[in-house]
Amino acid sequence: MTDEERAALRARRTAAVNGCDRLLSAGRWPTMRERLTRLESYDLDGPPDMYGDGPVAGLEQRVAELLGTEDAAFFPTGTMAQQVALRCWAGRTGNATVALHPHAHPEVHEGGALGAVAGLRTVHPTREERLPDAAEVRDLAEPFGTLMLELPLRDAGFVLPSWEELTATVAAARERDAVVHFDGARLWECTPHFGRPLPEIADLADSVYVSFYKSLGGVSGAALAASADLVAEAKAWRHRYGGLPFQQWPAVLSALYGLDHELPRLPGYVAHAATVAAALRKALAAEVPFFRVHPQTPCTHQFQVWLPYPADVLNEAGLRQAEETKTLVFGIWQESLLPGLSHTEVTVSASALEWTAEDVADGTAQFLGFLRAGSPRSTH
Repeated sequence: MTDEERAALRARRTAAVNGCDRLLSAGRWPTMRERLTRLESYDLDGPPDMYGDGPVAGLEQRVAELLGTEDAAFFPTGTMAQQVALRCWAGRTGNATVALHPHAHPEVHEGGALGAVAGLRTVHPTREERLPDAAEVRDLAEPFGTLMLELPLRDAGFVLPSWEELTATVAAARERDAVVHFDGARLWECTPHFGRPLPEIADLADSVYVSFYKSLGGVSGAALAASADLVAEAKAWRHRYGGLPFQQWPAVLSALYGLDHELPRLPGYVAHAATVAAALRKALAAEVPFFRVHPQTPCTHQFQVWLPYPADVLNEAGLRQAEETKTLVFGIWQESLLPGLSHTEVTVSASALEWTAEDVADGTAQFLGFLRAGSPRSTH
């Protein structure tokens, strides 16, 4: 596909989504005007930040209070926040090796930055489609300075261990004199699964990264929360990495909006995700010879759906459903390593709360109708 074709497809999808009356997964991205209108609920007559003071410092204090840590540092991106955290821990432990899952964000989505930029190396306690357990951490063949755990592990299906499993894995790392860092980009929605408040979860780790745009709907930005001395060191590295722009107040205010308005709603999204996943399983089982909803009961408000069709066929069916019925069930489908098998991520948020199990079944049946009218299903 050429760049022009990709741009045309993106424009078509944006128009289709914006024209929908009902969306099950995720939702329509707000316009710039809508985003600015939301920020009017905050004091816009005060002075903006300058190199990390004012609103930035206020957000950092808010995050530290929410997570129960001594301090926090605002970063323009989570990629930068985690590289800085892991670099700091490598210097403090004297070990530049990071143990993490091969599906973890730095391994899949950061272009090898841990090695190329921070001079770190990685090892994998497990290749199972879950986070490493205590035995795997304890038995890892070589020393490591930091154990990084992504909560939830997105690319494995937004999966989480049980609270008992998580505490045991952390304890195993401590036995090996390693520190523990949580990639908590989506930590905000983990509290229902663990049955623990955010400070108790964060207290297991030596440092925690959280995102403001993934689940909270902010413009951008992340925070690194930890002890006061680690945050001070991280802020020095943040400056070296070019992570302290002159002003960041739009991102900061949108982060505050997410904390004020989306964070309290996340438990409701997680609860409704179980209803949506069950309805999808029932609807797909009635009409599709092979499918997978993973996990069967979502750990958070996000999960995967797998179908035996090429991604372009599934995406075309979804676009036609959106354009002709003003209803969209699934987001973008992606090819898997196995040809003809594709998956999509389902995100249950505000737009999905009005969908009953019957609505999900009807919308799925309608989607499958558009799918049958397109290319034939792949066979393996």
